[in-house]
Amino acid sequence: MAITAPPVLSEGRERALLWLLALTQFTVIMDFMVMMPLGPQIMHAFAIGPAGFATAVSVYSWCAGLSGLFAATYIDRFDRKRLLLAVYALFALSNLGCGLAGNFHWLLLARAFAGITGGVLGAIVMAIVGDVIPERRRGTATGVVMTSFSMAAIAGVPVGVVLGAQFGWQTPFYLLVMLSLLIWLAAARLVPSLRTHLAKRPTPLAEVLPDLAALLRKPAHLRAFALTGMMMISAMLVIPFISPVLVGNHGVAPQAISWIYLAGGAATLFTSRTIGRLSDRYGKHKVFRYVALFSMLPLLFITHLPTLPLLALIAFFPFFMVSISGRNIPLQALMTTVPDPAKRGAFLSVNSAIQSIGTGLGAWFGGLMLSSGPGGEIIGYGTNGWCAVALTLLGIVWIHRVTKVAMPVAADKPVPDVLHS
Repeated sequence: MAITAPPVLSEGRERALLWLLALTQFTVIMDFMVMMPLGPQIMHAFAIGPAGFATAVSVYSWCAGLSGLFAATYIDRFDRKRLLLAVYALFALSNLGCGLAGNFHWLLLARAFAGITGGVLGAIVMAIVGDVIPERRRGTATGVVMTSFSMAAIAGVPVGVVLGAQFGWQTPFYLLVMLSLLIWLAAARLVPSLRTHLAKRPTPLAEVLPDLAALLRKPAHLRAFALTGMMMISAMLVIPFISPVLVGNHGVAPQAISWIYLAGGAATLFTSRTIGRLSDRYGKHKVFRYVALFSMLPLLFITHLPTLPLLALIAFFPFFMVSISGRNIPLQALMTTVPDPAKRGAFLSVNSAIQSIGTGLGAWFGGLMLSSGPGGEIIGYGTNGWCAVALTLLGIVWIHRVTKVAMPVAADKPVPDVLHS
């Protein structure tokens, strides 16, 4: 089959594609995020402590990391659309397995399978964005796709928490299965065939591992991967334990957690695209530095939280969510510019693996630094906050070292801006 250039999409088709990719990411992020506010219920259902719950969170991330790393050996060998549909179908099955898990060991196995599939989907989505959207508009496009985080916090997590409280912790996973089926059907119709990256002859299987090793040896790639790891560990030292701390230390009712996430997610829905546009206008490095610097204050506040009424917590949480999700927008847009376009899928697969491994490390180390008090309260959360801030500072200093691979790159042809609202 002849290899053709990426399809030129109409304004409406391009916007629909980006929102479809955002919905795809929404289900992946909800699958991961909903575990955290359901933490108190899962800990009670399976009689586990903070360390056991951290294991349930991190097993997803470890498997997602290994899966993403392995995906680097094959992601650029297939049509992006076909690969997206195949992996997304397996992702839906993994959520069905989570809902049917009858004990903690089966839950861990199901979460591992969810990680294997979910860890690849993020790389496929960003590879599609990199193939279709010119570099000068990728910050804006990434902002659209990153609204998936907002949608997960606004709709996915609150609905999941309410359903979990009313009908059992398994219910959100059944909801994800139904949503994934609908999105899969839409993707089969809307996502175009993307085969331009196949113009180069596929690497023989005997050279796949040496090729992966070569990708991992490039200094520009290693500097980018290091920054991704820092940011994910920084966030995950804090995020998985917000709900257990609010419930155990501050007496917040599990059902009320949904209102806190709803407020935070609503704020990011309005800021994600704005931060993406600012990244295109002022530079991805500069916007990352400012947002990451601001994020240190909410990180410290939430890990040294005084006793506050629920309304005050709801008012504060948008600052936390906007800053943590906001620093990822210029970072992810920057990552699409680092590699050779022919290796973009492989690079983003490894980057997705680093994200997942960083997520697992952050959750695991964060759990190890915490302990349960005699009254069920969680002790040591402040230390997690200071470690998260230290890694954020290191990332702010490090980002100037993250640049694209030195090679001649043809300029993008003029393309009208169709992403403005």
